[in-house]
Amino acid sequence: MPTLILVRHGRSTANTAGVLAGRTPGVALDERGAEQAAALPGRLAGLPLAAAVSSPLQRCRETLRPLLAARPELELYTEDRISECDYGDWSGRKLAELADEPLMGVVQQHPSAAAFPGGESMRGMQARAVDAVRDWNARIEAGHGDDAMYVMCSHGDIIKALVADALGMHLDLFQRIHADPCSVTAIRYTRLRPFLLRLGDTGDLASLAPREHPRPEGSDADAAVGGGAGAP
Repeated sequence: MPTLILVRHGRSTANTAGVLAGRTPGVALDERGAEQAAALPGRLAGLPLAAAVSSPLQRCRETLRPLLAARPELELYTEDRISECDYGDWSGRKLAELADEPLMGVVQQHPSAAAFPGGESMRGMQARAVDAVRDWNARIEAGHGDDAMYVMCSHGDIIKALVADALGMHLDLFQRIHADPCSVTAIRYTRLRPFLLRLGDTGDLASLAPREHPRPEGSDADAAVGGGAGAP
């Protein structure tokens, strides 16, 4: 099955201002975020990407723009199910102000029980994002083979929720996971289980490129079955 290259959007004006952006329109990359996005094509240069999938929000589309300019053959798809969590009435509010809300303790300690006023629950957020990835895995595999890789640009809580699912972690533990702006998290999906290859990586990614698997001289198709059962 495919390898998913998850990119958190670059640093945004909301990140800098300490605001919970949510789905508030007009939240763009700040100057540092634009620099991070400009560096992304070089970081992903060694990876044979089959497609690019983006949250519909502006900061994600801006993050992928330099990559798409560097790879004009790469088709971009928009996926609503990987959009930011709908924080409802909390959207656009200062994080320092929200820290005093009783619900914030639930969000941090028991997120599976948290539902934002006028928005969605964190369980619902995770479920839609996981469904989206499973659907895209099947689509990419059908079109490009089981060794394919594709990039998906989304948001911090979405990425953390997807990592928790890949690791078999309860959603209540997902706040222990962290991904910086424009960091890369890579998950290789297989028939039996996913493997987390990178988490919040801000460095070189060349080693993620698929390896060639030469067949030993005189081997037949069954010879490969003896490989390590736990290997990704």
